[in-house]
This record gives sequence, structure tokens and C-alpha cells, in this order.
Amino acid sequence: MPEAKPAAKKAPKGKDAAKEAPPKETPAESPKEAAPEDQSPTAEAPTGIFLKKPDSVSVETGKDAVIIAKVNSKELPGKPMFKWVKGKWQELNSKSGARFSFKESEDSASNVYTVELRIEKVVLGDRGDYRLEVKAKDVCDSCSFNIDVEAPRQDASGESLESFKRSGEEKSEDAGELDFSGLLKKREVVEEEKKKKKDEDDLGIPPEIWELLKGAKKKSEYEKIAFQYGITDLRGMLKRLKKAKVEVKKSSAFTVKLDPAYQVDRGNKIKLVVEISDPDLPLKWYKNGQEIKPSSKYVFENVGKKRILTINKCTLADDAAYEAAVKDEKCFTELFVKEPPILIVTPLEDQQVFVGDRVEMAVEVSEEGAQVMWMKDGVELTREDSYKARYRFKKDGKRHILIYSDVDKEDGGRYQVITNGGQCEADLIVEEKQLEVLQDIADLTVKAAEQAVFKCEVSDEKVTGKWYKNGVEVRPSKRITISHVGRFHKLVIDDVRPEDEGDYTFVPDGYALSLSAKLNFLEIKVEYVPKQEPPKIHLDCSGKTSDNSIVVVAGNKLRLDVSITGEPPPVATWLKGDEVFSATEGRTRIEQRPDCSSFVIESAERADEGRYTIKVTNPAGEDVASIFLRVVDVPDPPEAVRVTSVGEDWAILVWEPPKYDGGQAVTGYLLERKKKGSQRWMKLNFEVFTETTYESTKMIEGVLYEMRVFAVNAIGVSQPSLNTKPFMPIAPTSEPLHLTVEDVTDTTTTLKWRPPDRIGAGGIDGYLVEYCLEGSEDWVSANKEPVERCGFTVKDLPTGARILFRVVGVNIAGRSLPATLLQPVTIREIVEQPKIRLPRHLRQTYVRKVGEALNLVIPFQGKPRPQVVWTKGGAPVDPARVHVRTSDLDTVFFVRQAERSDSGEYELSVQIENMKDTATIRIRVVGDPQEIQLHSQKRQGPRRT
Repeated sequence: MPEAKPAAKKAPKGKDAAKEAPPKETPAESPKEAAPEDQSPTAEAPTGIFLKKPDSVSVETGKDAVIIAKVNSKELPGKPMFKWVKGKWQELNSKSGARFSFKESEDSASNVYTVELRIEKVVLGDRGDYRLEVKAKDVCDSCSFNIDVEAPRQDASGESLESFKRSGEEKSEDAGELDFSGLLKKREVVEEEKKKKKDEDDLGIPPEIWELLKGAKKKSEYEKIAFQYGITDLRGMLKRLKKAKVEVKKSSAFTVKLDPAYQVDRGNKIKLVVEISDPDLPLKWYKNGQEIKPSSKYVFENVGKKRILTINKCTLADDAAYEAAVKDEKCFTELFVKEPPILIVTPLEDQQVFVGDRVEMAVEVSEEGAQVMWMKDGVELTREDSYKARYRFKKDGKRHILIYSDVDKEDGGRYQVITNGGQCEADLIVEEKQLEVLQDIADLTVKAAEQAVFKCEVSDEKVTGKWYKNGVEVRPSKRITISHVGRFHKLVIDDVRPEDEGDYTFVPDGYALSLSAKLNFLEIKVEYVPKQEPPKIHLDCSGKTSDNSIVVVAGNKLRLDVSITGEPPPVATWLKGDEVFSATEGRTRIEQRPDCSSFVIESAERADEGRYTIKVTNPAGEDVASIFLRVVDVPDPPEAVRVTSVGEDWAILVWEPPKYDGGQAVTGYLLERKKKGSQRWMKLNFEVFTETTYESTKMIEGVLYEMRVFAVNAIGVSQPSLNTKPFMPIAPTSEPLHLTVEDVTDTTTTLKWRPPDRIGAGGIDGYLVEYCLEGSEDWVSANKEPVERCGFTVKDLPTGARILFRVVGVNIAGRSLPATLLQPVTIREIVEQPKIRLPRHLRQTYVRKVGEALNLVIPFQGKPRPQVVWTKGGAPVDPARVHVRTSDLDTVFFVRQAERSDSGEYELSVQIENMKDTATIRIRVVGDPQEIQLHSQKRQGPRRT
């Protein structure tokens, strides 16, 4: 495929081309004299980030055009994005795969990006100004160039010579005759083609676009068509249209034709309308030359002479050329389907995670099935690269999700989502997990043939690591053993040799952390010094808090090396307190060397705390030094952990501080609880709790729980305390209801009541009855064990005393509120309960006339004599109006002259202590006999005839 050539002087056309003589042959120039490509008259000097700007070229129609540019990547902060633009707005990248192809390549050695634009089979419509834009984060640059398209060159003289053909079939040049008729025909065809091309080849606009422009009526329609087809010379186009004589051909079939072009948003519907001269003429619709059949997508309508094509729910597939045909006559249009912008509804959010975490970065857009582009630090993330980079894409309706199942440090950066309607970005910060060193490795001084053991402890038992000696990885061998058990990592060197001396380092995998210690090889040198020196102790306490005082954390290793000098070599003796310590093996031991005496504790314990004394002697004298060793540890567990009270969903937990605080003050406590039978403990606080009383809430009533407590000091957390006894959050019941006195004797009182309204999950175990004398507040329990039934007889009560009674419900949560009698009860025998014997005639309404006497005698019973009360409407009767006389057996209600106001309901109550009986008497006072007779008939009912 030939590449595009730089712009050159155009060949003359038409008659001028025929008159021009053929060019004379010139000798070929030597290669040395040929101008290099970079010195082309159309090339521009590289400026900015461009090492080579694209050249303006001139290409013949039907051939390929290739544009090349080079960009300096050193000037860019990241990977650049390239955009090819024709005119002012038309982007060529969207046409990739048609006649346009794009290539990008990078030379990492020279830091040069090379980009290429290839246009296959150039047409006249490709003529115009172009622009290449380069953008990388905040850096942006562009350059312009021009593509000129020419008609294929024809050599008139050459064509004329080719037209001379001999009529003979022999191969000899002299044979046959010249064909002059063919020559004349050929010249006529050439002239017609040149004339036709001159008419069409103006401004590089194809004839079909000129037809669209001729049909436009407004300026906005001209600009729309020019923008659609990339026409930049608007002034020349309008000038050509003004000169053109548009002949309006009257159509015999169509009275109203289709517009040159229509535009519709994706998802909407559009109607294409034509009007024909004869409603009986058959009309067909075509899309890209294929006949359209009616369906739910395409709806045909006939309204008079109008023919309507409705396209429902337009998609990008409906973007095509349409035509309406009536017999041999047609009218055309183009439908452009506009893609709505995809907006970002919910943008990305910044995230901060640890290495190994699962990460989901989600964005929500305005349309389902939308295409979005993910970028990381300016580089596009594609599905093809997702298998290598350990990420994957997921679509959930309008949500687009980028997922890292196991995020790595390299995955951190700035992520960006781009749509055709907007973009958003967020930062993903990936941090290393923190690893805690519980026990560091210590320096060792070892003699020849002895064993050296380096040991460390880290917080995560899954962490692996490597050992290094002087920066070189240590490999296991017959003398060297590397082990990893739980959180402990060991390096053991047997039969230590001088070459084993050096710096040893343990590096956990995946963490920016290293633990180092030194192995010193002790060589025994014997030097003869004839003179004597008195012994001297050179004490250097690392980690001391005061003079000759050392603090060590329980469980850590302590190695106290004390240098001693003297001649002859002194003898060292260690004392703990007043006792001589001489063990050379075991957890606590002494290691002796001529110039050093070491006191070693492998794993410090509380019992190791105390004062240690080293004494060195030789014939020249002695020296003594004391060291106080203080062992600090985590505290003991809290003691006496117990639940003192519970409620419906809460419990009060109390405990005692630990007896031993570990040598450091207790800063607080951590609490946990679990359901009985479960193995899962739930933390109740994350910040230390400083008190020794805690209220645990949000528990489920009726479920058994256990709780425990941890003590915390500066060293760490203690072991858990003993679990509390299982307890159940339960609330007491409500108070019993309707407490009444059923019977009273001279020494007993029988009570009855109803169960509480609310019992709860704890049920009810029974009831306790209590009493106290009137005027006193000392309540006495009548029953030691709860009674289950709702009644109880209190015995051995003092005769004649006035006593108050109350009843409480009892369950596992405790006592309920009491139900108390409102009035005290007099303890005396009641021979007969109060009872009213209401006469039969008073059980109905008692009627009397005005002026007559009201005299009611109502017998009753009860011993001792009950208290009798008459009331009307809840108030005592008026003694000035009603005379009441009461004996031991009856009560008399007397009114001398009845009045209408005496009508109503009267209530009679007979009461002995808390026992009571009542009756209601209805009295009606009327004015004349007729009213009395009418009332009597109502009482007796209708008479039978």
C-alpha cells in the first residue's frame, strides 16, 4: 500500500491539461543530493512534547494515506492518550475499523511514542484540516496538518498513444493498420469524464452530500450537515450553493417528500411522513435497500394521502438510510440515532485497606448496560489484562464494580471511571499489616564447639521468614537447623566455629521489619602476666531504671554479662539474697569465662525478682557489686467475679482487683460474655474500663449467660478470670391483683387475690404474704416459703389488733411490687357475714303518690353488728328529708310525705370490716292515680282478651 505523499503542485485539469506538453525526461538525482525526509518543506520543527509532527500530505483518490507522529515520553507524567480530529469537532477514533485504523507503539529504550493514522481508499470527502491531540494527566499539546485529495492523474499524450492500435493480429510493430475510430471514441469518453469530475469535484464534497445541502432551507440545517460530514470550508460551500442553479423537479407521485435527514434520541420513537398524489398508489419503505415489513417495531399508517412510518424504541441499529418508493419514483432520507450521555449517579469513594484484603470499587451510572472505561494512574484497565493483574469486573444493573479478591501493595493508586457523559476518580491506599514483635533475638557469645540458639517470637503464627548472616541467606545444613513452631522462629547452630561469627537477621516475609543480633565467637587466650592486679567488676546495666537496677518483662530472656579483670584471673561468686547461686545448667544458670561472668535467665518469672550480688576474689583482693532485678508481668486475673443483680435485659457485674498487678499499675479491665453452652465470647468493651462494677445491657430475657473479666496493665492483658455462675436476665413480675379479705376470726385472716398481669420469661415461683400493725413499718412474713395458690390464711394474729396486709409475687429475678389492702383489718371473730334480705316487692320499682309516706323495712343479718349506710347517687341521704333507723336485724327508711324529688335509686350497704353486701332500691313518686295505673300496667304487661 503506498503511503501518503507530501503536498505538491496540483496537475492542471480540463483543457489546460490537454494543452500542456509532456514533461521532458531529466536525469535522476544522486542519493546524496536528495533532501532527507525530515527536511521536507511541509515538515514543522518539533516543539513541546512532539519529536516529529504529522506532515501535510496530498493523496490521489482511491489510494491510502498514512500520517505518522512521534512524541517524547520523558516530557509526560504518565501514559498519553491520543485523539485524531477532523475539522473542529469530528473525532476519528470512533470510526476505527471502517476505513480508518490507528496504531500506537512505545520504544522504552529511547522513550519515544510513535502514533500512526491510516486512511484506506481516500475519497474527496477526506480533504480538509486535521489535528492530533495528546493528553497525559495535566500535560496537553496538539498540532495541525492538512490532507489534500486529488483526482487520479492522466497523461493525455500517453492515453492518445495507447489509443493508436493496429488492426492486425501479428506481433510485428509494422503489421496492421492504425484504429483511428477507436482513438476518437476514447478521446470523447475522456473529455466527458473530465467534465463530469470537474462538476462533482468541487470543494471535495461528494454529490450525495450536495443533494442534502441543496435540500436545506435554514442556516442551522447547513451547519448541521457540515458538522456531520466534516466540512470545514463553510464560506466556500455557501458560495458554491449560491451559484448553483437548483432545478426543482416536480414529482408525479409525491406531493410532500421526506426531509434530507432526521435525528432522534436512543429509546424514543420517530415518524417519517410522506404525502402522495394518489391515495391508491402502492408505497413501500426500505432501510439500507432492504424492504421493511410491518411489525411492532415498524408501524405503517395511512391517513388520507399521508403515509407514515413509525419506528418505535430507536436503537443504534436504526441509524441508517431510509427511502419511500412509489413504483419507479423514490425519496430518500437519513436517520441519525443520538446516544444519550451516560451520567455518573454515585461516584467512586476513596478507600484505605491492608494487603490481602478484598476490595470492591463501585460506581453507579444513569443507564443499564452502559459502557464505562476504568483507568488506573492514567492507564486503561481491560478485561484482557485482568487475568494477569488479579482483578475482575462485575456489572449489577446500573452499578459497575472493580473487584480485587486479594489486594496487593502495587494495586494502590488513583482509579478513574470515564463515560461519554462524565467521569469520577478516587484513591485506593494499600498499606502493609503491622506485625508485633513479642520477643526479640538476643546477642550471643559462644565458645568453640558449643551451640548457638537464636530465638524470636512474633504476633502472627502464620508469618514465615528468612534468616540472614551478614546479608546472605542462611540455608539449613548438618550443623544449622531452622524451625518455625507457632509464633516462634529458631535458628540453631551446633558445633560453633570461628567462621560462624557475624550479624544474624530474621526478616518476616511480607513486612518491612527485621530482627538482628550478633554472634560473638569466644577465643580463649592465655597470656602470662607476672604482676598481680586486684579484681575489678565492670558493671554496665542496659535497661536499668536506677543505680544497679534492671527491669525485665516476664517471659523474656535476660543475659547479664559482667566484665571482670584482675591477675591472676579472679573467681566470681553469685548470690541471690544471702544464698549462693551456683547452677550452671537449667533455666537460670551462671556462665563463667576468664574475663566475664554471665548470669542468664532463659524465661524470666516473678520468682526471679530480687537482689543479686556478684563477688570476685583473687590473691590480690576482692570486689563486690549488687544488682536489683525487677520482673514485670501481666497482672493476675481479677477475683470474685460475680453477678449481683439482673433485670429484663441487663445484669450488674462486680469483681475484685487482681492480687498481683504484675509490677505495673492496672490501667483497666476488658469484659466478655457468652451464652451458656457456646464457645464464642463477645467483647463488651474495646477501651479499658477502669471501674470494678459494670452494667451489661442488650441481653435476651430468659437466656443463660456467663461473663469473665481480664485485667490490663502496661505489659499486657492477664489471663481471663473464672467464669461467673450462669445467670439469666429476668425481670420480676408485676404486683398481684384484686387483694381482698375472705374471712376473719379472732386469730386468723384469710386473704385471696388474682395472679399478676405480667409474669415474664422467669415465670412465677409463688407468693409471699406480709403484715404489719397499724402505725408501724415493720413488715412480718406470714409464710417463709412461697405459696403457689392465690389464697392464704394468716394465723396467730393478736385479737382486736388492726393489721395491714400485702402480697408480693416471687420468681428467680426477685420480688414484685406489693399489692396492699387499703384499710387495716380488725382481728375479731365474725360469726355471720353481712347479708341483706331484700323483700320481693322492693326488687322492682317501688311507686308512691305525692303526699304519701315512704316506709321501707329491710331486714339483714351479720355478727357482730354491721355498719349500715344509705346513699343516693353516691352521696349520703339528706337526714333532714329521710329518717333512717337501724337495729341489729333490720333498717327502716322513712319519709313522712313523698315528693317527686324523692324518686331515684337508693343504695344500701351492710359492712363488717372488709366484708360488705349491697342492694339497690328504685323509688318513683307520681302525681295522680292514672299515672300510677299506667305504671302498674307496664309492670304487669298487656292483658289477654
